Amino acid sequence: MFAALGDETRLALIAILSDGAPFSIARLAERSPLTRQAITKHLRVLEEAGIVRRVRQGRESLCTLDTRPLDDAGDALRSIAREWEDALHRLKRFVEEERPSQPALTRG
Repeated sequence: MFAALGDETRLALIAILSDGAPFSIARLAERSPLTRQAITKHLRVLEEAGIVRRVRQGRESLCTLDTRPLDDAGDALRSIAREWEDALHRLKRFVEEERPSQPALTRG
C-alpha cells in the first residue's frame, strides 16, 4: 500500500476521490493532464492496494475511495511511533542516569 501511495499522481487521484462521490475514469481524466489509459493504470495500482474500489455501472466504471486500509495503516504507524518514542525515552533516561565515575582506560 505504501508503494501505491508513493506516487504524486495516485495521491492526486486519492485527493479527488476523498470527497466521497464516485467518479468515472472519464471524469477523473477531465481533471488531469493524463490520458484515460494512464489514469486507469494508476487506479489499478490503488485498487490492488485496496484503497480504490471500482464498480461497473453501464458502460463505465465508477471509482470510490475505501479509507479503511488508510485508517489501518495510520493506526499501525501511530503504534510504531509510540514504540519508538518509548524506546527513545528509555534511552534518554539511561544516558542521563548518574553513575559512578569509571576510571579512564589507558593504553599500555
